[in-house]
Amino acid sequence: MRHVRSISELGRDRILGLLNLADRMAEINSRPVPKVPALRGRTVVSLFYEDSTRTRLSFETAARRLSADTMNFSVSSSSVNKGESLRDTVETITDMGVDAFVVRHKSAGVPWQIAQWTTAAVINAGDGAHQHPTQALLDAYTITRSRNSQDLAGLRVAIVGDIRHSRVARSNVEAFTALGAEVLLVAPPTLLPPVVSHWPVEVVHDFDSVVDSVDVLYMLRLQAERMNQGLVPSLAEYSTHYGLTPRRVARMSVDAQVMHPGPMNRGVEMVVDPAEIRGSLIHRQVTNGVAVRMAVLFDSLAVEPDHSALREEAR
Repeated sequence: MRHVRSISELGRDRILGLLNLADRMAEINSRPVPKVPALRGRTVVSLFYEDSTRTRLSFETAARRLSADTMNFSVSSSSVNKGESLRDTVETITDMGVDAFVVRHKSAGVPWQIAQWTTAAVINAGDGAHQHPTQALLDAYTITRSRNSQDLAGLRVAIVGDIRHSRVARSNVEAFTALGAEVLLVAPPTLLPPVVSHWPVEVVHDFDSVVDSVDVLYMLRLQAERMNQGLVPSLAEYSTHYGLTPRRVARMSVDAQVMHPGPMNRGVEMVVDPAEIRGSLIHRQVTNGVAVRMAVLFDSLAVEPDHSALREEAR
């Protein structure tokens, strides 16, 4: 059992290994029957204490395509409402016989806590504003494969928007720089973390000054649900200065690409329809998310180190 809790915990070599393994999973997904028995007999539980559509369904689809059994934990109908602690919940589910927890929680560090209470693998599907490693992996996979490359060396990537509250930004900075990219954070001072001097990035406040000189524009959602104070004057003013408008799209270089982790606020950070952007990778991110999460589950849970189970046809 191998955990996937943060990008820094993975390191460059395991990141590259997972991206290569995702190629195998993408091939499986292209079959008429996209299913193999690689994780038959394994059980994966989705332990989500925060709402999710893309990540949760992506993991559940990934598990089923590898023939794993799945368990879905719903906070609204669980003993959490009766006062049961996170530890008791984890230990109870562990006693039922599970092999992996896919966990999302509003508090940073929860995946590390859970790993102390279970013998199962722990996969972080988002902990507070801390980490979202599988999102970073699928983003790196999407960029590299769209450019027929194995890494991001020589690319200039701008992450634009609400950096302060974004676990995606933190994970992507680590993944992108590990793979050789130059990363820019583009945001107003109020939407940056209190300290970014130790991050391997360039900080820019003027979006227009870089929009025509980057290879990838990674737009972030303004996370109003995590804000407890007025960090922007208004949505309209934020959109004027940091939204992807038709004028900014027109200034992008011919080969530039646009990404967004979803869900997006149309009319705020995305003022244009992504479908109308020539270099949009947004739909491809969702598709690749299944392959990458299949790779993560297989890498964490598979018994056979030679990956022979992937070669067995679906039954």
